[in-house]
Amino acid sequence: MWTYKPRNGMNVFPHPLANAHPMSPKDFLIRIFTWWNGQTFGTQLWTARYGEAVGEDEYGNRYFRTKGGAIDRSLGFERRWVIYRDYADPSTVGPAWHGWLHHTLDAPPTQEQVQPRPWWKPHRPNMTGTPAAYRPSGSTLAQARRPRATGDYRAWTPGD
Repeated sequence: MWTYKPRNGMNVFPHPLANAHPMSPKDFLIRIFTWWNGQTFGTQLWTARYGEAVGEDEYGNRYFRTKGGAIDRSLGFERRWVIYRDYADPSTVGPAWHGWLHHTLDAPPTQEQVQPRPWWKPHRPNMTGTPAAYRPSGSTLAQARRPRATGDYRAWTPGD
């Protein structure tokens, strides 16, 4: 199966089922009854029938729109959606793709030639609940980084 790789390095798949692998009965049931483990069976069928691949981001999320950019009569604009690589985690969608999904940008990031500014930081997903989570210096979870007491604090004890 071929993959088109534009200058900015993002992959564009020729068909939404291009990377489909044979699945076990367990995986089939999980795909039917859960939505947080990637795409559901219904989403896979909808994407195969009505969607066209637009691109892929650095996290492996794939982005789609209606074939040919057709306007949905009920919405008044084209449908755009993302199929997450693993768990459905919207924080893995970067700012450029977020803008395209929400119709703030007309062209997807695969067609834009954006020059990164020196002050831009790379996008990071929400790290809450992981070892890489932000822990401020006063947090009890910030191991060995808690500031020493300065003596102006007196702990409350019952009867004071």
